[in-house]
Formats: sequence, structure tokens, C-alpha cells
Amino acid sequence: MVIGLTGKYCSGKNYIATLLEKRELAVLDVDKLGHIAIENQKSAIFSRFGDDLRNSDSSVNRRLLGEKVFGKAHELAALEAIAHPEANRLTEEWLAARKGENCVINAALLHKSSVFMRLDCIILVRAPLAVRLIRAKRRDKLPWHAIIKRIASQRNFSAQYFSGNADICIVENPGNGKLRDIAALNRRIDAILSRLGI
Repeated sequence: MVIGLTGKYCSGKNYIATLLEKRELAVLDVDKLGHIAIENQKSAIFSRFGDDLRNSDSSVNRRLLGEKVFGKAHELAALEAIAHPEANRLTEEWLAARKGENCVINAALLHKSSVFMRLDCIILVRAPLAVRLIRAKRRDKLPWHAIIKRIASQRNFSAQYFSGNADICIVENPGNGKLRDIAALNRRIDAILSRLGI
């Protein structure tokens, strides 16, 4: 069985991924895999976006690359055309090596993955806007206007997942660290896995 895991910016999907790993499911972090894909395709990236992206060790300066493409649909599309096929290849390779296992594909852009239409279930993590704002400020240390821009860019986030073949399981993640809420999250994960026969 292949489960998709996604959520809006700073909804806490990576925390849910750790809960799934504790239940012995294999979890692929596609966002981290994307870093590998970028490095694997760095020649094409330097050629398209400029040699000023080259770090002293010849790796790609992802922060500068992000500045060049964020909020610019044409530039982002050009980057995706370079990186996504490689990320998809690596994803397919990872799944092929785990044939017969219950696997989780953890991805912010899950709907753009080559496995999207083959998912058995999608776990969609949601968190209150105030919680997401606080998490974003603590984690990414960006100015408020940049955080708001990222959040605003995901206005139609959920709709794209309901267009697929997979069942959608919503997980509400209040993110306040209270024991009763952590227990509720664990019960919700167990209920989803039980429904899936895992």
C-alpha cells in the first residue's frame, strides 16, 4: 500500500511522518529528495539560472535559487521542468526497492508526484493559521511579508488532492504540545491505519 502525506506550509506534516515511522511504515521525504534531485541536475540549473548559484564546493545555493524562482511562475516552472523528472525517478526507484511494504510518500507538492494517481490514501494534515504563522517564524526566520506570501500562494492547496483517485483522510494538528492533543493525534493515525488494514 502506498500512502501520500501532505499539508500546507508549516501544518506539521513532518511530525505526522515521525508518528508513521514509529508504526514501522517506510517514509520517503520527497522534499529532502528534491535537494538530491537539484544536485543531480545542477549543471542544467547553473546553465538555466546562472553560475552565481554555485557554492564554493560546486553545490547549488538553494536559498538563492529559491529567491530567483519564488513568486515567478515562469521561473518556477523552468526549475520544476528540470528537477521534478529526477525527483520522480528517485521516488520510483525508492518504491521499487520496497515492493510489498506499506510506504508513505511525504511531499509538499504530492499532486505533482508521478505516484499521485496510484496512491491508496492521502493523509492531509491541517493546522490553524495562527499555529502555522508561529511555526513558520520560528523555523524559517523569514520576514512576516515572506511568510504571508508563502501561505497565500497555497489558497487552492486542498482542492487539487480531491481530484485524485485516493481516499482523503484529514488529520487536524493543533500543534500546541498538550498531552491530550498528542494522544488525539496518535488515536487518529491509528484509526486511519486500522481502516487501511495496516
